[in-house]
Amino acid sequence: MRVLVIGGDGYCGWATALYLSNQGHDVAILDSLVRRHWDMELCVETLTPIAPIQARLQRWQDLTGKSIDLFVGDINNYSFLQGAMLKFEPEAVVHFGEQRSAPFSMIDREHAVLTQVNNVVGTLNLLYVIREHFPDCHLVKLGTMGEYGTPNIDIEEGYITIEHNGRKDTLPYPKQPGSFYHLSKVHDSHNIHFACKIWGLRATDLNQGIVYGVLTEETGMDELLINRLDYDGVFGTALNRFCIQAAIGHPLTVYGTGGQTRGLLDIRDTVRCVEIAVNNPADPGKFRVFNQFTEMFSIADLAMMVKKAGNAVGLDVEVKHLDNPRVELEEHYFNAKNTKLKDLGLEPHYLSDSLLDSLLNFAVKYKARVDEKQILPKVKWNK
Repeated sequence: MRVLVIGGDGYCGWATALYLSNQGHDVAILDSLVRRHWDMELCVETLTPIAPIQARLQRWQDLTGKSIDLFVGDINNYSFLQGAMLKFEPEAVVHFGEQRSAPFSMIDREHAVLTQVNNVVGTLNLLYVIREHFPDCHLVKLGTMGEYGTPNIDIEEGYITIEHNGRKDTLPYPKQPGSFYHLSKVHDSHNIHFACKIWGLRATDLNQGIVYGVLTEETGMDELLINRLDYDGVFGTALNRFCIQAAIGHPLTVYGTGGQTRGLLDIRDTVRCVEIAVNNPADPGKFRVFNQFTEMFSIADLAMMVKKAGNAVGLDVEVKHLDNPRVELEEHYFNAKNTKLKDLGLEPHYLSDSLLDSLLNFAVKYKARVDEKQILPKVKWNK
């Protein structure tokens, strides 16, 4: 299948593009490379050294004999997006091309507006190109479990059946996003759902949990193919941050009580979930939602897992609680359904089996690249 990966220079997109190429799909990457620009703006670097995209793709071709086309430009530029898609003629589009950091979106007004415009307008442009030129193309869109928030009821996969005043209907699950970034993803979901309903498009929304890990079979082939490992207070995840802190002897910084519970998955499961969605497209007119995670942990649970794994390899790991810079419930009910991808063949990897190999060993290997000034949070939700 001809698959266009938008945002293919980023963390999830890079691993996905290589994986799909390795599975025999004809892959192209479309990316503005703005993620690298944001690193420079924030004066941060990924822990693992990332080569230029052209060098990465050349190395992939040299190793495998498989070429991946590259289109460099912004999907907010409709003419560019349309031209690239007309040239490649995709049968499926995997859309990772969005600003994906909640703290980034909460820095100030400019970053909130940038996030909303980049994400919502870019997705709208994509929907119009698909409608006008590729109406049978399947859109696989990266959503987020953060769209749901932390409701005091079970989280279903996209839809919920409600009985009210003697009547029953199945409706989109209520959304309670926790940042301007998460709000942008909610707007995307609504726009895609609407486009499927009125234009007969087909789309799968992958409400993804927090992704961890550096290695896939493909990114481990050569250091030039290595994936990102972000640990800073803006783009880094709590689990990444904990592993880097353990490697350099810094206390693990748990925000608040650490009772915040989230869904997580290995990067190897991310690429497999995308493949499952691509190989099993939604029907025309259908907006399908999969909750894409494999396990649920509290932040305190993650800290204790890293402490245990670090101690096992001789690291002296301590845990420290910080005032929470975010506005969020720190103790809450969280039970989300995630059966649809498993029903289609997903065989999950588990954090307990892969924490050392997927994260902690990389943190130790590249610890000389750590900038300790970037570890602590600098963005506060209510400032």
